[in-house]
Amino acid sequence: MNKTTNIDEIFKVIYAEHSDPFRVLGIHKVESKKSTTTKFAVRVFIPTAKEINVIILSDNSKHKMEKIHDSGFFQVYIEREDFFSYTLEVTDYLDKTSIMYDPYCFTPILSDYDLYLFNQGNHHKVYEKLGAHVCNINGIDGTLFAVWAPCARRVSVVGSFNNWDGRQHQMRSRGSSGVWELFIPGVNQGVIYKYEIKTPHNEIYLKADPYAFYAELRPDTASIVYDIENNYTWNDSEWIEERDSKNPYNAPISIYEVHLGSWQRTSPAEDAYLSYRDMADKLVNYAKEMGYTHIELMPVAEHPFDGSWGYQITGYYAVTSRYGTPDDFKYFVDKCHQNGIGVIVDWVPAHFPKDGHGLARFDGTALYEHADQKQGEHPDWGTHIFNFGRNEVKNFLVSNALFWFEKYHIDGLRVDAVASMIYLDYGKKDGEWIPNEWGGKENIAALDFMKQANSTVYKYHPGAMMIAEESTSWALVTRPTNVGGLGFGFKWNMGWMNDYLRYISMDSIYRKYHHNLLTFSMIYAFSENFILVLSHDEVVHGKCSMISKMPGDYWQQFAGLRVSYGYMFAHPGKKLQFMGSEFAQYNEWNYRQSLDWHLLEFDMHQRLQNYVKDLNHLYKTEKALYEIDFHYEGFEWIDCNDAEHGVVSFIRKGNDWRDSLIVVCNFTPCVYNNYRIGLPWETQYDEIFNSDSEKYGGSNVVNPEGFYAQDIGYHNRPFSAEMKIPPLAVMILKPRL
Repeated sequence: MNKTTNIDEIFKVIYAEHSDPFRVLGIHKVESKKSTTTKFAVRVFIPTAKEINVIILSDNSKHKMEKIHDSGFFQVYIEREDFFSYTLEVTDYLDKTSIMYDPYCFTPILSDYDLYLFNQGNHHKVYEKLGAHVCNINGIDGTLFAVWAPCARRVSVVGSFNNWDGRQHQMRSRGSSGVWELFIPGVNQGVIYKYEIKTPHNEIYLKADPYAFYAELRPDTASIVYDIENNYTWNDSEWIEERDSKNPYNAPISIYEVHLGSWQRTSPAEDAYLSYRDMADKLVNYAKEMGYTHIELMPVAEHPFDGSWGYQITGYYAVTSRYGTPDDFKYFVDKCHQNGIGVIVDWVPAHFPKDGHGLARFDGTALYEHADQKQGEHPDWGTHIFNFGRNEVKNFLVSNALFWFEKYHIDGLRVDAVASMIYLDYGKKDGEWIPNEWGGKENIAALDFMKQANSTVYKYHPGAMMIAEESTSWALVTRPTNVGGLGFGFKWNMGWMNDYLRYISMDSIYRKYHHNLLTFSMIYAFSENFILVLSHDEVVHGKCSMISKMPGDYWQQFAGLRVSYGYMFAHPGKKLQFMGSEFAQYNEWNYRQSLDWHLLEFDMHQRLQNYVKDLNHLYKTEKALYEIDFHYEGFEWIDCNDAEHGVVSFIRKGNDWRDSLIVVCNFTPCVYNNYRIGLPWETQYDEIFNSDSEKYGGSNVVNPEGFYAQDIGYHNRPFSAEMKIPPLAVMILKPRL
């Protein structure tokens, strides 16, 4: 029972320093010895109010409040038998009157169990509790705000609805949980807001909501209330059910990597972007026609700086407003699924930027990051490193990984910069990092985080793809956590990419001296579940576009690109290709402008695009090219030693041996007549694909009649055949079995 109003408590509210303003504001039962009825005090603090009346809803009676402090603190005593519901009739200094519900008449909404799980780091769907949630409490529409800021002296919700005045809508601290919450009636979707935080050092910070579902378009930085649950009706249940029942490891996966802001634009002007809904038509139709199975999007979480390409995120739960709303993005994903295309999103849990409105020093302390610069900063990137050892930070990230699958129905996350999380000394010199408790350089907390993130996602979505961009030789990246692995489903094959691009970029006369660059990948090809990647990182910063990497004259450049892609698609492992590479864009990728689609007016670029299309469709048709990607039983060398001629040959196998294919690759511009290849079966071998075909811009050195194996042993095979090997080309032969 609240006996009296403590003046110190009132001044804490007035000066916006109260950790629990509910102890003062709202409705409170008070002692009354002179009456048989119960007396209640209603207290309100609205600095802009000139007069306030309390209207009791049960009888519509009106009770004028006394202004007990010029700052806008009002109070009235009302005798009633029990607690009552009421509204406030507020008249401001412009004599404008409005009716509102009192946000301080509501009991706590977040359960103690929710807070317990969050503090333990095990609330998988904490995004359903923290952040801004449009809801109805006791029949009253509004938004529940909740934020984690354990060291803050005070937190307020500020926005257009209260003139960004942090004295109003001060939040309630939920004790040792570090969470603050407040339900604000009348605040609904579209309202712009931030949290005003008073730090332990009495600084005032304005922070965007870490759990916001939507945000303003940069350079503005406020969060936007958005009802992510109820606005969109999905039409992809059949896709999701099939995805989660299938095994992605023995399925064809050909990924088209896209930066949404530069795939295609409406004009050269800044921000002349296609929207998510535009992309749902143009990009999805293009990817489907080209035969890709998945689209991978460079980060679409909210980020303030275009030049980071999305890899410096401030809004981990907010799909970027550059291209539309959350529902627009849902429409894009839905359209992909309806057209048989999966969606992978780049995810960046390794680091975050120092922007003032973001996670950095969120409550005035190192909350999401480490306090020690040696642990908490990436010197190369100028960003903060997450404190993976803190339960609530780990929960923030694990829940975020699951969020993209649950709310946006995506099919995979490609996890950026995994090596930077594994190693404490990543990008640092001696003396710039702190060893772990065992004296080593491994980030044990980060390893535990990755295992938890992967196992959590796969628990809810067994058909999902968790993909590691991991550039070191760390073992067991794609092995289950119960056998000591990190639990990823797939790993980018950076070793193959570096070796192969180094090899293919050489003039062909030098390749014979570096033949091992071509073949070495098969030493470790089955140690992880690899995706072969020719990504955005390989066509920027002076590395040249894919076509510009190719040596030789104009014809040889295109032939080199055809053999490069052909060898990649025949090599064990899933596939990824960056946008623009499929039609041989000459310029390096530039995030500020559209791809050079005008190049398709030129014959060779059009022919290469058709080549990639046919290659994708062949890949999806021939089971031997995808069914056994991660076991030695799916691959067998015929000859990997002919460095002098730059020719390699091998067998790809499916689950049924009768689906096998013979692949022959020539990495020189020479035609080899009567070249003998060892063959495993005495049968007819039909040439089903030849990158030197005239229709692809080649010299048309083809073998339309195929070959019948001769009873002549060769390459340790019982049979063989002489064939004509085209220059800078890939031939694929199918035996009649």
